[in-house]
Amino acid sequence: MKSNRIRVAVLLGSISIIGIILFQLYWVNKSFDLVERQFNQSVEIALYNVAEKVMAFNGHELPNENPVRQISSNYFIVDINDVIDASILDHYLKTEFDFRNLSLDYEYAIYDCDTDKMVFGNYINPAEKEPDNSRKFQKYDEFTYYFGIIFPSKALYILNSMNIWIISSFVLITAIVFFAYAIFIIFRQRRLSEIQKDFINNMTHEFKTPVSTIGISANVLSDPNIINDPERLKNYAGIIANQNIRLEQQVEKVLQLARIETNKFNFDLENIDLNKLITEVAGSFRFTINEKEGNLALELKADRSVIYADKLHLANVIYNLVDNGIKYCTGRPEIKITTVISDNKTLLSISDNGIGIAKQYQKKIFEKFYRIPTGDVHNVKGFGIGLNYVMNIIKKMKWRIKITSFPGQGSTFTIIIPK
Repeated sequence: MKSNRIRVAVLLGSISIIGIILFQLYWVNKSFDLVERQFNQSVEIALYNVAEKVMAFNGHELPNENPVRQISSNYFIVDINDVIDASILDHYLKTEFDFRNLSLDYEYAIYDCDTDKMVFGNYINPAEKEPDNSRKFQKYDEFTYYFGIIFPSKALYILNSMNIWIISSFVLITAIVFFAYAIFIIFRQRRLSEIQKDFINNMTHEFKTPVSTIGISANVLSDPNIINDPERLKNYAGIIANQNIRLEQQVEKVLQLARIETNKFNFDLENIDLNKLITEVAGSFRFTINEKEGNLALELKADRSVIYADKLHLANVIYNLVDNGIKYCTGRPEIKITTVISDNKTLLSISDNGIGIAKQYQKKIFEKFYRIPTGDVHNVKGFGIGLNYVMNIIKKMKWRIKITSFPGQGSTFTIIIPK
C-alpha cells in the first residue's frame, strides 16, 4: 500500500513538474518574441531617423514610403534613394543607437552602383573587440541607393535583456534537480530498507539452522548411553563437525560483507600455483558433492599455472563460484573447473549445470545484495554478497570476468588473468 502511494505521489509530482516546465518554456518563448519585436521596432525607428538625417544632409526629403526593410532576423536594409556619405552615415548611426541605448555590435555596408556590390562600411562594437568582416551582405534589387546593417549578436543581446526570465528558469531547473534527487534518495532508501530486511531474514535463517542442528546433536551426545553405540556417536559427531563448517562459512560471508562495506582488502600478493589452489578448494566440496550425488571435474590444462595473486582471496573467489553452481542446481550438480593459457593470459573457467541466468540479470548479479527475482519462492538461501565479493576482488586485482549463461542450461564464469 505504501509503495503504491509513493508511486502515485511521484507520478503526480512528475506530471506537475512537466507542466511547470512546459509553461515556463512557453512564457520564455513569448517573452523572447516580445523583446525581439521591441528591439526590431527600436532599430526600425533608429534607422528611419538615420535615413531622414542623411537625406536632410543632402538637402532632400524622404519619400512617404517607409525606407526600412527587415530582410532577415538580424539584417535590415534602408533605402536612401540618394548618395550616401560613409562618414556621415557612420556618425548618424552611432549617435542614434546611443540615443536609443542600443548598445550592441553591428556592421553596415553601402551598396555601390558602379561595382554592383555591397561595400564594407564599418564594424562597430561597444566592447571594442576585434571585428569580424567575414559576413556577406545580401543585395536588394528593388533599391538603387541603400545601405544594409547586420546585428550579429542580436540573440545574445535579447537574452541579456531577459534576466528575470533566465533567473527564474535557473531557479526552476535547480528545484527540479533537487526534486529528482529527493525522489532518487527516497527510492534508494526504500530499496536499502527492503534489502536490509531480506538480509536480516536470510542471515537469521542461515545461522539458526546450523545452531539448532548442533544443539540437537549436543543433546543427543550428552546421553551417557550413547557411548555404547559408537556408530551413532560418530554420526552425530560428524553432524556437529559439518554444521560447524557451515557456520564458519556463513561467518566468513558476513566478514566478506564487512570488507566490501569498508573497501578494505588486505592483499598478501605472492606467486601461487593456480592449479594446486584449485585442487585444494575442490577438495573442500567432496562431502557436499557426494551428498548430492554430483560430480566435480578438473581440467587443469594451464602448463604455466603460477600467477601473482592473494591466495586467500582467490580461494574465496573460486569457492563462491563453485558453491553457487552447486546451490543453484535443481538436480545432480555437474561442476567443471578448467585452466588454459590463451594469448599469454591465464583463463580460469568454472562451469555448472544449474538453472542459468537470463540475459537481463547477468550484469546485475554482481551488485551487492542482488538476488534474481523469483517471486515469493526462495528455494536457495543466501546473503546476495558472494558475487559482489568476487567482482570486488577481481577489480582490485585488475583482472576481468565474463559470464556465459542461458536459463536452464547452466552458467560459465571465466576469469581472465593477464600475465
